Amino acid sequence: MSSKITGQANTAGSAQAGTIQTPQNENSLVTSIALFVVMIALFLGSVYSLSWLTLDNYWPMAVCLGLFALAFWIPMTVLGRSDSAGEN
Repeated sequence: MSSKITGQANTAGSAQAGTIQTPQNENSLVTSIALFVVMIALFLGSVYSLSWLTLDNYWPMAVCLGLFALAFWIPMTVLGRSDSAGEN
């Protein structure tokens, strides 16, 4: 994978005019591992909440869906690269 940028970067309003964000300099290894641990904890917490699921008690399913949604949504939108469509 190359970090070559083929287009002009709009740096007029950015605080760091000379910095271009590439996949190689997005997160450090420690940050990536910490984020992975938090997201896998959310996912495993959602699976663990199903151990209390019964036909009379529906709250564990609501907790499971909420934690799973967070474990999926946070990396895809907040931490993801959803604004990088025009880079390649």
